[in-house]
Amino acid sequence: MGLKEFLSKLKGKRKLQIERGEWIKCDKCKTLLYSEDLKRNMKICPHCGYNFRMTAQERVDSLLDEVYTYDLFPKIKPVDIIGFKDTKKYRDRLKQAQEKTGLNDAIIIANGKIYDREIVLGAMDFRFMGGSMGSVVGAKFVRGAQYAIEKRIPFIVVTASGGARMQESIVSLMQMAKTSIAVDRMNKAGILYITVLTDPTMGGVSASFAFLGDVIIAEPDSLIGFAGPRVIEQTIRQQLPEGFQRSEFLLEKGQIDMVVDRKNLKKTIYTLIKQMQG
Repeated sequence: MGLKEFLSKLKGKRKLQIERGEWIKCDKCKTLLYSEDLKRNMKICPHCGYNFRMTAQERVDSLLDEVYTYDLFPKIKPVDIIGFKDTKKYRDRLKQAQEKTGLNDAIIIANGKIYDREIVLGAMDFRFMGGSMGSVVGAKFVRGAQYAIEKRIPFIVVTASGGARMQESIVSLMQMAKTSIAVDRMNKAGILYITVLTDPTMGGVSASFAFLGDVIIAEPDSLIGFAGPRVIEQTIRQQLPEGFQRSEFLLEKGQIDMVVDRKNLKKTIYTLIKQMQG
């Protein structure tokens, strides 16, 4: 076998491995990374520190030392409330997202221990229709908050969302008020509520429960805001500052409390629980 043929065969094998997901290119530094090594490093690029998006289950596994249940409310499932159709029927989009992710909707509410402290943990999954908030996300959040109140344990929520789910129209917008009321109930009951904003946290989620935490944490370089930067620039016809809507920019402007590296996230949350609850 000649060198040219060998290199061609090697290139073809590498391409097949990339297609299978065995190798992943970093979105920031463009380095090719072996997927198993990336998972072991909590999906952080070892070369540039870029945070890849995590699934809801990966979030639970990374934060809880002992998982009692991955989903407290598995029977809550979405329905096509208004028979919405764009280029595809909403019920078909739901089915496709469920098959792709193995989830009923864009959030799971888990229960378990972070070190020796029991918590309720909400984890959103951007793979499910962009992590959009519809009736199920709202219902699960409210029930998770109520569960935390009943058990007198902290409620931690990790967000990853493009905003409200347009396919549910006004029903999705109602969830902003619904989740905000649930947070108010936790406040009145003296339940610690911590939010962790990850890339991206936008739209109706950022305008409701994401920014109502007693402590608001963000992962590095996460896009956080309401409307996207391109929409804002087109509306005001001005160029936005560098890093606008990134977590570091928001920290500098006092919009969030801290930016925490993913590897230190569990320890930080645990320390906050101990300090704020004794």
